[in-house]
Amino acid sequence: MPFSAHFQCIAGCAGAYPLDQVIYRCPTCGDLLEVVHDMAALRTRSAADWKQLFAERWRSVDEPYGSGVWGKHEWVAPALETSNIVSFLEGVTQLTRVPHYARELGLGDVRVKQCGTSHSGSFKDLGMTVLVSMVKQMIARGQPIRAIACASTGDTSAALAAYAAAAGIRAVVILPRGKISTAQLVQPLAMGALVLAIDTDFDGCMRLVQELASREGVYLANSMNSLRLEGQKTVAIEIAQQLHWTVPDWVVIPGGNLGNVSALGAGFEMLHALGLIDRRPRICVAQAAHASPLATSYSHDWADLVPVKAKTTLASAIQIGNPVSFKKAVRALKAFEGVALAVTEAELADASARADRGGLFTCPHTGVALAAVEKLAARGEITKDQRVVVISTASGLKFADFKVGYHEGTLGEVPAPKYRNTPVELPESYDAVRDALLRGLDAR
Repeated sequence: MPFSAHFQCIAGCAGAYPLDQVIYRCPTCGDLLEVVHDMAALRTRSAADWKQLFAERWRSVDEPYGSGVWGKHEWVAPALETSNIVSFLEGVTQLTRVPHYARELGLGDVRVKQCGTSHSGSFKDLGMTVLVSMVKQMIARGQPIRAIACASTGDTSAALAAYAAAAGIRAVVILPRGKISTAQLVQPLAMGALVLAIDTDFDGCMRLVQELASREGVYLANSMNSLRLEGQKTVAIEIAQQLHWTVPDWVVIPGGNLGNVSALGAGFEMLHALGLIDRRPRICVAQAAHASPLATSYSHDWADLVPVKAKTTLASAIQIGNPVSFKKAVRALKAFEGVALAVTEAELADASARADRGGLFTCPHTGVALAAVEKLAARGEITKDQRVVVISTASGLKFADFKVGYHEGTLGEVPAPKYRNTPVELPESYDAVRDALLRGLDAR
């Protein structure tokens, strides 16, 4: 029995749409779509057989199966021909123990899923390989797609620019001017994307790119396009595989436009439905307090979305006040006994720096998730006997300005950084160096 998948309305409207159709919303009700797989076909292979296949493909040298996404080809986009796959061997990222950090929180087992070690430096590669590969196949079959476009707060633009360049497809990136890091801005520029810096916020950019997609023959690459989420759901599969087909008690993930938590839930749901795991983890979505409509909804018993004007936050990639995937995120959190928390700028900056002292180099968005872990641990909601996985969404190397500002004490809303570390400047004197050495060692 061949494997297959299609788009379907998340609200349950009738209709099934092929994955190579240019469609982003339900034509009946206007709600978002999701990818639905033929689970009966997938069940013709046993859970043990799937585990064996995924193990054989893990870090394989046989392209494209060494990719963390395409090692799960049948679960992602089964109708996509391998000749059209555009891959940088994304995924297969480390699940790193952080025992020093865990002990400080009174916890037993905290691990960080380091999605920022993927090709362009963030988890966005996982979705973009699927979307760009599908567009490449659509163009090969005669569909008149002029370019692929996205609105971005940084990481999406880098991933789109990389994969589109590899596929020979033009990329168009719409960014809020002056609101992303220099490292994030230079990535799409270096890879030849058409970069439009607009005097607005992410939500304004999102409105513009949707209009362009509907009127100008460009294909939409934001996470409202569920093809992206199919790649991103493989994070859940990798976590289970790296834990020998068990699941953590908690998965904590930063949230902005909220597609990633939807993808995470979808991955764990597939694993459970096909018998590869026997229970679901709890999920926490962590948001910056300056852009926290989901956390507000959760605190009011899952009230309807009230869009907000997102304020400037150090976690710039999640500075989103009107998340497109809000309904999907709420559905996922309800299914996974989930919670949503907001953290302050000082909390996210200190949590990031605290984890760094255990050997990491975390981005501010991972700092948001870590701050949520600290809050849940302090409340006793996460206990010492539980295993926690934190999703690190991007490389800290993209946010050097954030790190420098923290340790120089120049971040406006972090007036007293708890873990600030500065160089000790000394004359060329053995005694001075020795005294500084001894004082420094005693201080730790």
